[in-house]
Amino acid sequence: MNDHQGPVVKLVNLKRTFHQGGVAIEVLRGINLEINPGEIVALLGPSGSGKSTMLQAIGLLEGGFEGKIEIAGTEASALSSDARTTLRRDHLGFVYQFHHLLPDFNATENVVLPQLIAGQAKGPANDRAQELLTALGLGHRLDHRPSQLSGGEQQRVAVARALANRPALVLADEPTGNLDEGTADRVLEEFLRLVRGEGSAALVATHNERLAFRMDRVLRLHEGLLA
Repeated sequence: MNDHQGPVVKLVNLKRTFHQGGVAIEVLRGINLEINPGEIVALLGPSGSGKSTMLQAIGLLEGGFEGKIEIAGTEASALSSDARTTLRRDHLGFVYQFHHLLPDFNATENVVLPQLIAGQAKGPANDRAQELLTALGLGHRLDHRPSQLSGGEQQRVAVARALANRPALVLADEPTGNLDEGTADRVLEEFLRLVRGEGSAALVATHNERLAFRMDRVLRLHEGLLA
C-alpha cells in the first residue's frame, strides 16, 4: 500500500508516437495528470482515443514513451526492468475488460496467487482472498473455477485479485465492457464501493458516460490530450 504522501501517480508531458507504414501517429501528445490517494477518476474517450495506451504507460507495461511517469513518488523511466516490476507489484492493481483468470485455479486461488508472488504467507493470503470475495458477494463461490462462474462473477474475482495486495492505485481498462448493462452496473457499483473501502485510488477507462459520472472526477481524452 502507498505510504507516499503526494500523488499516487504523476504524469508530466507524457507522449507516445506509433510508426505505421512510414507515418507517425501521435496517440498521446503531452499528458499531464496527478491522481491523489483515494481518488477515483474516470477516463472517457471513444475506442482508439488512446485510453489503453495511457493505462499501459501508467502501469509500466511497455516502453516507448516520452515524458515523466511517477508512481508513489518514484520516477519510473530510469528504473531497471526488475525495479519497474517491483514498483508495479507493490503499488498497482489491474482490472481488464476480459478477466484473464487462471482457468485451473478456483476463485480463491486466483486471488491468493498474486499475494504469494508478493511474499505474503499462504494463511493470511487465503484469509484476504476470502474476505474480498465475500465482500463482492462471492462467499458461496470460493471453490468454483472460472468456467463455473458467470461473466459478472468472473469479473468480480478479477476485481478482488486487483485489490489483493492493497495497491495504491487500481488501473481498470473498460472493466465492465464485456458485460450486459445490468451486470455492468452492479459490478461497477461493487468495484467503486470496494476501492473506496480499501482506500485505494483508481483510474477507470471507459466509453460509458453514465458510469463515468459516478466517480470523483471525469477526464476526457481527445486527440491525444486530456480535457
